[in-house]
Parts: sequence; structure tokens; C-alpha cells
Amino acid sequence: MELKDLLTVVIPCKNEGVRIKEILLDLNSQYYIKGLNVIVSDSSDDTITHLHIDSQSKDICDVKRIEGGLPSVARNNGGKLVKTPYVLFLDADMRLPSKTFISSVLNEIMDKDAELLTCKFKTTDGEFNYVYRVFDYIQKLHRITGPFALGGMMLFKTDVYNSLGGFNEEDVIAEDYNLSRKVPSNKFILSNKIVLTDSRRFKNKGLWYMLKLMIMTYLNRNNREFYKKSHSYWS
Repeated sequence: MELKDLLTVVIPCKNEGVRIKEILLDLNSQYYIKGLNVIVSDSSDDTITHLHIDSQSKDICDVKRIEGGLPSVARNNGGKLVKTPYVLFLDADMRLPSKTFISSVLNEIMDKDAELLTCKFKTTDGEFNYVYRVFDYIQKLHRITGPFALGGMMLFKTDVYNSLGGFNEEDVIAEDYNLSRKVPSNKFILSNKIVLTDSRRFKNKGLWYMLKLMIMTYLNRNNREFYKKSHSYWS
């Protein structure tokens, strides 16, 4: 079976400029990727982002642009269109480190019959990698209360994603955490493969703000009202 028959990629996007071009170029450079469905759930109001998406829409992958919104809404809008057994949610500022990344993570989740897979993260500029190393340990320890996956890279079995109801669209923040922790720990994989992410959020918001928000997210894991507020994350 070809990759395009197994997997669909969904990317939430808002005013990502050249970043969306880079992740689409990475996808179009993957091995065995011809005809892969890539859905960009776009809520951008800048023409640069639109032009970059459109410029990649007729390349090797089959890129479609649909209506976006907050990350939870944008991901679900794409998820509703998925007809393949697996769906990969990627953020628009992610980068893929090798041409075999997609096929490798897909083979890993299939071989282990898992329901959700995420990867280890590093930044594209090498800054704040120590934070992600700490986060790797937190993810391993967190299995006691359920998986903790970052929305930047979440590979789901589509039927599991659907059975869980997708991302909670009331969640303004941490929609990725709230969905991932519904998956049984023995069906969750923290892959040793690396995916790259932009460090801009740490630079813009500050390290202590990000660490405090992570801690508060965990402490309020059973407080639904906490997730309905932005806590200045999007400002």
C-alpha cells in the first residue's frame, strides 16, 4: 500500500509567512510521498502565507487549503476530511530533519500497533534545547497519569482520533495535552526520532512564562475552565 493511502497530514496555519513554505517543502522532499494529502487549515490574513501555500499546492503532495481558526478548530476542520487510517498533525513552524521522517514514524506506529505517536523536539536554531530534554523526561514520567504529547507533531490512528471526539474546541490552550492524555499509556509512543521546531515562542514569551504555563496546565488538568482562557499565550 502506498503512503498516500495510509496517511493524511493536517497543518493549522495563521500568518506563518515563509514558515509554511518551509514545512511544505520538507513534505514535498520526503521519500515515497507522491500524492500524499496535505490539508492546511488556514486562518491567515496575510497574502504572503496564501502565496506560499498555493505555490506548493501542485507539487508532489496534494496540498489543499481550507478554513482554519484556533488550533483546536483548525485541526478538527482538517481531521473531518481524513479518509486514511492515520493522520499526522504538524504545526506550520515545524521542520522535518530527514527525507525518511514521514515513512519512519508511520512504520513505527504501525509496527507497534500504537494509537498515538509523538517525537522528541529540538529547535531549528539550537536554542532552548535543554528545555525540550527536560520535557522528554517529563513525558516519560507523565505516563502515570496518561500521555502528554505536543501538538507540533501528533501521529494518530484516525479511528482513535475520531472515537475520542477530536480536539476540544472550547480549549484555547493545551488542546493537544487534553486529547493526548485520553490515550492509554500502553498505546502511546514517544519516538526517539527528532523533529525540529521554531524557538520564537520561548523568545517572545520568555522561558519562565513558558515553564509556569506548563506547570499550571498540569496542575489544572481537571479544571476545564482553565483551558478556555488564553492566559496571554496568543498575545
